[in-house]
Amino acid sequence: MFSTAADRRVLDDRRGTRAMTWIMAIMLFLTVLAAALGLGTVNAADALDRQLAGRLTVQVVSADSAVRDRDTRAVLAALRGMPAVSRADPVDPARLTEMLRPWLGDASTDADVPLPSLIDVDLSVPSEEAAARVAAGVRATAASARVDSQSRWLSPVADFMRTLIYAAAALVLLMAAATTAVVLLAARAGLETHRDTIAILHMLGSTDVQVARLFQRRIALDTMVGGVIGTLAAMLAIWAVTGQMAGLGSQLLSGGVLTRGDWLLLALLPLIFALVATLAARIAVLGRLRQVQ
Repeated sequence: MFSTAADRRVLDDRRGTRAMTWIMAIMLFLTVLAAALGLGTVNAADALDRQLAGRLTVQVVSADSAVRDRDTRAVLAALRGMPAVSRADPVDPARLTEMLRPWLGDASTDADVPLPSLIDVDLSVPSEEAAARVAAGVRATAASARVDSQSRWLSPVADFMRTLIYAAAALVLLMAAATTAVVLLAARAGLETHRDTIAILHMLGSTDVQVARLFQRRIALDTMVGGVIGTLAAMLAIWAVTGQMAGLGSQLLSGGVLTRGDWLLLALLPLIFALVATLAARIAVLGRLRQVQ
């Protein structure tokens, strides 16, 4: 796969880093960032699903505070007696007032403003059937009670995260296609540059496959070296961003932290791209040599 010292002498390879190496470094830098975005979003989406799966919110809405308190106690007792419910806790009214203050202002503390009673519910076994049974039992207990699934509230967030995942996957595929195009151009340029050398090699009995092997090894080395440089730079940037995300204290953002398997997959990208570049160079060189003959 990689070129030897003899191969580099045949191709008149100058010492130092060539432009191909830096092009591949930029390609892999952007690819690793896009892949990390996709993997982190997948992890965040999974964490969000785990947090919201089987979680319900019960609202007891009534303008009469006495009726509201009575229904809240009845619903809370019914919930705690259901086998499908593992936890049912009322939300502190003071906390609810603070949550509504940005929208209602001082009116959130006005006794004339009827605020609903909220109950957080966790299901023992998250499922749509269990949620439906709990909702039916709550409505049978109090007509003023409403049951909402927390996952439904955050469905726009889940849709946005899925869009990010698809966009990241598309970017990775686009960068792979761009890398293939760069390799094809580099291989054709190398054939034109070393036309005389190739002719001499053919005169000495070298086959097209042997000539193609020289080019594919050289391009594989450029891709691998540049890919490692770009990947290391991208990983350092990802590590810095991950540290800042952890300091924000957000459960959603902390769920997007990359796992060990994700880091391993990112580290394998230079090798994957080198293999793709090697195959593309072989196909391009062999095809060009057959056209010339």
